[in-house]
Amino acid sequence: MIVARFVDQSFSALISARPGIWKTYGLKQVPKISHFCQYEHLGELERVLENSRELEASLGSGHIIKPDIVLSRSPILDDELEILTGTAVSEGAKRTILRRDYNPKEILHGSISVKWTFRSDRAQNARSEALNLIRNRKDRTPHIVVVTAEPAPSRIGSVALGTGDIDCVYHIALDALIEATESVDAGDAYDNLKMMVDGRRLKDIRDLPYDLIV
Repeated sequence: MIVARFVDQSFSALISARPGIWKTYGLKQVPKISHFCQYEHLGELERVLENSRELEASLGSGHIIKPDIVLSRSPILDDELEILTGTAVSEGAKRTILRRDYNPKEILHGSISVKWTFRSDRAQNARSEALNLIRNRKDRTPHIVVVTAEPAPSRIGSVALGTGDIDCVYHIALDALIEATESVDAGDAYDNLKMMVDGRRLKDIRDLPYDLIV
C-alpha cells in the first residue's frame, strides 16, 4: 500500500527524534487490534462472543477494530531503558506499558484510516473506528488519523470537523486542492477549506510523519 510505504519510510527517516523499536503494519498483514497492549482485553471478549451467539447478538462486534495501517512501538527491557536514560528504573514504576517486564505486547502508537474518497458511509465508518479505539482502550490513546484524496471540501468537512474523535485529516495533495478550489471560484468551498486548514483539522500528508513523532 502506497500510504503504508510512505509512513514507514518517512517515519524511519525521522526516528532519531523519537528513538525506539517501531513497526508499520500495512505493508504486511495488519494484526488484530488485540495484538496491542491497550486492546489486549478485546481478544478475550472476541473469544467469548464467538462461543455465545446470544451475547454476540446483545453486545454486537463493533468494538473489534482493524485499522488500515498501524504504527506500533515495542516495550523496552529494563537494562536497555537504563542505558538509554542513564538512570535506574524507578522501583515504583511497576505497571508502565513501556517496560517489557510488565507488558510484553506492542504499544499501538498510531491508527491510520485510508479513505480515498468520502461517501457518506465512509465518513461514518472513519468516525466509528475512531470512537471504538477511544472507548475500548486501556491506557493511552493512539494517534487516530484519516488519509484521503477526496476533492470535495464539503465531504472532507464531514470528517475533519467535529468533536475531535479524529486527530486530523491528511490530504495527499492539499496544496493542489487549495489552489484548484480557489481558482474555480467555488463559492464557500474555498472558505471552508481554509477554515479547516487554519483550524488544524486538515493538513497535507507530508505533515503526518512529523505529527506521529509527537
